[in-house]
Amino acid sequence: MTKKPDILRIAIAQLNPTVGDVAGNLAKAREARADAARQGADIVLYTELFLAGYPPEDLVLKPAFLKACEKAAEDFAKDTADGGPGVIIGTPLKRKSGTHNSIIVADGGKILAERYKLDLPNYGEFDEKRVFQAGPELQGPVNFRGVRIGIPICEDIWGEVAVCETLAESGAEILLVPNGSPYYRAKIDIRHQVVIRQIIECGLPMIYANQLGGQDELIFDGASFAIGADKTLAFQMSQFEEAVDVTTWKRTQDGWACSEGPMSKIPEREEADYRACMLGLRDYVNKNSFKNVVLGLSGGIDSAICAALAVDALGEERLRAVMMPYRYTSKDSLKDAEDCARALGCRYDIVPIFEPVEGFLHALTQMFEGTKEGITEENLQSRARGTILMAISNKFGSMVVTTGNKSEMSVGYATLYGDMNGGFNPIKDLYKMQVYALSRWRNSHVPPGALGPSGEVIPKNIIDKAPSAELRENQTDQDSLPPYPVLDDILECLVENEMGVDDIVARGHDRATVARVEHLLYIAEYKRRQAAPGVKITRKNFGRDRRYPITNRFRDGR
Repeated sequence: MTKKPDILRIAIAQLNPTVGDVAGNLAKAREARADAARQGADIVLYTELFLAGYPPEDLVLKPAFLKACEKAAEDFAKDTADGGPGVIIGTPLKRKSGTHNSIIVADGGKILAERYKLDLPNYGEFDEKRVFQAGPELQGPVNFRGVRIGIPICEDIWGEVAVCETLAESGAEILLVPNGSPYYRAKIDIRHQVVIRQIIECGLPMIYANQLGGQDELIFDGASFAIGADKTLAFQMSQFEEAVDVTTWKRTQDGWACSEGPMSKIPEREEADYRACMLGLRDYVNKNSFKNVVLGLSGGIDSAICAALAVDALGEERLRAVMMPYRYTSKDSLKDAEDCARALGCRYDIVPIFEPVEGFLHALTQMFEGTKEGITEENLQSRARGTILMAISNKFGSMVVTTGNKSEMSVGYATLYGDMNGGFNPIKDLYKMQVYALSRWRNSHVPPGALGPSGEVIPKNIIDKAPSAELRENQTDQDSLPPYPVLDDILECLVENEMGVDDIVARGHDRATVARVEHLLYIAEYKRRQAAPGVKITRKNFGRDRRYPITNRFRDGR
């Protein structure tokens, strides 16, 4: 009888795959396995649907894509004939029971087992029931070199199905979980709580391997970890960084325990949010093969932090900042925009918009005769700027970075085909006061992996002055909106927490103000449907998480 091993070295491959790049993801998996082999690993745990990239969405409905993924899995399994580490890797598999979100376990040159996800998430940013079928039944642990490993897949440990407990009852000794868990604030604490809850039920240690990287609006932050059977943190990998870390597990009288592994520090809130925005912008630009980016640098806080994020994510040579002044652009804004560009080291151009705006007004003189000047004329300025940015994009192949924050997008304080033009918005899910907080943080810190300079990159005057769109004389945002601390709190109540008007008023807000903000939120839905994608930071972003009807007459209390 073969003696059971007393030591198992498990590598966690916390990597950044690209959806649809099956060959590239396989190459990345092979490189990680070679790295793990050099570190003495026995097995490598990859993340959910790694070979496909996660989430693959409707690509899964394409037979050619499924065939490419399965062939990559088979080829990778053959690699294990070299005597190196075995692998647990995620891939979609089409079987008689349906198309499944699956993993394969391979060792010795062959596939030892397949396992299928049982609990398919269908809430928030997830809609797996659209493209996958749940596994037909819970399959037991996999015997890997004498160790019985249970392999629940992501949602299998989050939902109400007793997957972990059943695996323990069927003989599992340790649980290895591949995940595709997107970032939002405090998500790491929630993951730890989920795992501890399962350990209380099943009594087994659990390794939680999480994907890294940006995929459209979603950010996968890594931060893989393990919690032992004693419910203490066994190891913690870094957040927002690729890594292949080997952990050592020893068999004890009480089961498997981790004796060696990383214990990385997790960033605080502002740093985590900033790094999520930076990673999301970098991956969106690079994975979609844009050479560089362009944005309108107005001298305001939103465009300034977007410029800082672009330089940090891509480097100063890949950002072109354009100031587009009109008659209402203040001297302060001209100076602040130039100072910001100089501090960041990026290219800075000035393209006045007087002539195009006056041209539009002249063309419309007869049609507008007898009407008062107002928001229409203001929006012509924004639309002239948007057209110029799109022309630069077309001419030089630069992606336009959109710079509107969540407060503005919530209440429609943005111009369709104007400042909403662009390909991606790194601050789309940040409320205005959060933009200020991250700007102050960035002036005192350089995040790991950033390509931008240290020191004050967002001039203090930009942070201190009253925000203004500068579309008319002496305009400030607060002419049209409640003060941002008030607006942001009301919006967070309405959007993230789905609170009723009465409950929000009970927090100390004016009823008429709350009702007005709710009304603005609803009527701006048609604008948001046409907005660029952007990084998800909060629990409920506009787009994947919040799907309100455009045509909607409901108002709370009416």
